[in-house]
Amino acid sequence: GAAMAHGHGPGRCRCCGEEAAERGAAWGLYLRIDRQRLQCLNERREGSGATVFRAWEERGDRAQFVESDDDEELLFNIPFTGSVKLKGVIVMGEDDGTHPAELRLFRNIPHMSFDDTAKEPEQSFSLSRDPLGELEYPTKIARFSNVYHLSMHFPKNFGAETTKIFYIGLKGEWTEAHRHEVTICNYEASANPADHKLEQITPQTHFIS
Repeated sequence: GAAMAHGHGPGRCRCCGEEAAERGAAWGLYLRIDRQRLQCLNERREGSGATVFRAWEERGDRAQFVESDDDEELLFNIPFTGSVKLKGVIVMGEDDGTHPAELRLFRNIPHMSFDDTAKEPEQSFSLSRDPLGELEYPTKIARFSNVYHLSMHFPKNFGAETTKIFYIGLKGEWTEAHRHEVTICNYEASANPADHKLEQITPQTHFIS
């Protein structure tokens, strides 16, 4: 009825064609998520949290969503396959009480639990209901310029018992991780006390090369 009157006609939509393609590409960080290690805590249906990270063009697919289980909280642990500079976030839900009302972002704290969310986030947002995925929340880029793991905590919604999210968009740039850093970490993690005497004599760099 009347609500449809503000919809775009085919010719008037300024986000058609090339601009839409560009905008879609900007929201491509979902391709850089390490899906094997992606976690969504308090999801009602196992694996449903992962479905909300998809192409910008597919944000309107209402068949894919995550709903919280015990209460209204949801917590996503999102590891990336490299280093990410996060520039913006979109959160899309229903136009009702199940839509999340707040988002808190944490960086580089892998395997966060709900207990960990007592920490101060890097940034938090008051969310508006966004059933069409139109609202972009810009991040403080200086705080999110070297993110290999992003946690998204949704502590509350607009009054319903559970929270529903249909789509989460992540906008930014991705850089490939450097292989040699991995080697160093592995070496240091596996060092045992007997090795430390040796380290004092031999410069550490000797092991890395």
